[in-house]
Amino acid sequence: MKNAFASDQAEITRKRGDWQVIRALLPYLWPGKGIAEAGEIKVRVVVAMVCIVLAKVATVTAPLFLQRAVDALAPAGNVDPLTAIPLSLIVAYGLARFLGQAFAQFRDAVFAKVSLRAMRRASAAILAHLHGLSLKFHLDRRTGGLTRAIERGRNAIDNLLSISLFNVLPTFLEIGLVFGVLWHSFSIWFGIVAVLDVAVYILFTGITTEWRLKFRRESNALDNKANTRAIDSLLNFETVKAFGNEKLEVDEYDRMMGQYETVSVKSQSSLALLNVGQALIIAVGLAVLMAMAASGKVAGTMTVGDFTLVNLYMIQLAQPLNFFGFVYRNIKQALVDIEKMFDLLEVSPEIKDPPGALPLAFKGGEVRFENVTFAYDPRRTILKDVSFTVAPGHMVALVGATGSGKSTIGRLLFRYYDTAGNILIDGQNIRDVTQSSVRAAIGVVPQDTVLFNDTIRYNIAYAKPNATQAEIDEAARLAHIHQFIAALPDGYDTLVGERGLKLSGGEKQRVAIARVILKGAPILLFDEATSALDTHTEKEIQANLKEVSVGRTTLVIAHRLSTIVDADQILVLDQGVVLERGTHADLLAKGGAYAAAWTRQQQSMRVDTGGEEFAASTA
Repeated sequence: MKNAFASDQAEITRKRGDWQVIRALLPYLWPGKGIAEAGEIKVRVVVAMVCIVLAKVATVTAPLFLQRAVDALAPAGNVDPLTAIPLSLIVAYGLARFLGQAFAQFRDAVFAKVSLRAMRRASAAILAHLHGLSLKFHLDRRTGGLTRAIERGRNAIDNLLSISLFNVLPTFLEIGLVFGVLWHSFSIWFGIVAVLDVAVYILFTGITTEWRLKFRRESNALDNKANTRAIDSLLNFETVKAFGNEKLEVDEYDRMMGQYETVSVKSQSSLALLNVGQALIIAVGLAVLMAMAASGKVAGTMTVGDFTLVNLYMIQLAQPLNFFGFVYRNIKQALVDIEKMFDLLEVSPEIKDPPGALPLAFKGGEVRFENVTFAYDPRRTILKDVSFTVAPGHMVALVGATGSGKSTIGRLLFRYYDTAGNILIDGQNIRDVTQSSVRAAIGVVPQDTVLFNDTIRYNIAYAKPNATQAEIDEAARLAHIHQFIAALPDGYDTLVGERGLKLSGGEKQRVAIARVILKGAPILLFDEATSALDTHTEKEIQANLKEVSVGRTTLVIAHRLSTIVDADQILVLDQGVVLERGTHADLLAKGGAYAAAWTRQQQSMRVDTGGEEFAASTA
């Protein structure tokens, strides 16, 4: 519980100032050289700024026409009613109002591509960065929290740009223009009172909103936590069902949402206090200015039109100022959300290509482990001084109890982690070449096959996105799944569901085998590739895998020993150490751990239990 609390606090704590967040966002708003359509984006930004100025000039000018129209309608003495109507002033007033709205709408249309492109580039940059991070990061972080942070950050970019550029900047521009008009038309005191009222309003809004933000940040952290819990429970739907823990998951989610509710109530209550204070400040400022204008009218220094002008300007300022509280809160929240998203960009990958790294030069596919020692946690070593060689075109099998380090060897071969010792492919240390070239040379069928929530065709072709249907069909045939797919109502267009849940374990694994066959990698890694299959299907696929493996360097991780009897070499791992090594016949002749495991599995098969894990034979 202590670690969870600390994690929650970390979510609430800010690392950057507001200006630092804005500076981090600017390259996406004003792209540099080499960015597609950078020139067009910059032109759109400039045009939008011009539209903002023109819109506010028209908005501030409109009351001046109305002022003159009011004075024209209240002349001294008797005049002809027809000539007294200030038609041109009325038309000018309407035109100014229209232009204020028209320029604002044109601004929105011009700037739409700028904000959407900024969202697109920032989201793509973060997704690319996340894919470039090490496996350890993704094992330690929860997917729900990551997706929530990216989604909020993406929406916050749009909110920040639209609010700050289209509300805050225009509002301050309008305040400056109104100040100038009041000063020029009446006296500096009218401008000072108006600006002072606005300053008090902004100061009160800022102080109060800063105080309220702690509730919003805490509610965000709790919302993230509850959302992550809900996603975890849905992703593990079958496990929840299997253990009958639906109520447990709902109760835990409800408890987290209860914490969110408590903090959100505080946030809403403080919002009411903020709104009341803002309304009071606006009312006081309006009353003072109206009293000054009324006094000038009585004294004969101001006209009815002047009185109307002062009233219009204050009402006109009150509208964006009333919205300013909402704007300020949203800007602050947007900065928080953008900061969380950009924080992900600061996470440095643990596994990096060295400067100037070249692609792997494939020369046959020899794989060599030299004195490899590795630990996920320094307190528990998984592999201890492991050494072996897989000759080009040969097969080496790894067997041993659960936790002995078999799957870890596969992860290290893919360079998901760096380790003490050396791992070489064709004499090249995989630390010295590009990660992408290493992974391109290896095809893997994992023990736990996870498929994308898409069609069977998409999942097979994922190994080779430009593959033809004929190539996909051939890979499926070699994996003995083509007939099954062809018999489905939608064939290769059948959706497999979330994580492939619409397929059985064996069907998923055969799709994975078809995928690795299509990849055509010269080095193959089978991590319990047939563990979920029945005996008949297993034998069929084993025959096909043997055919596919011809001429390819193959590393097989197995519990079921009958699947690796033809291996060129078998390594028996025990607590991270190579306990025995040799061919199947050699190891049986030694009469050691492997021979004991073989005997027990054969006995298990005779009583039709389907075979036991290696761990059972060494227990």
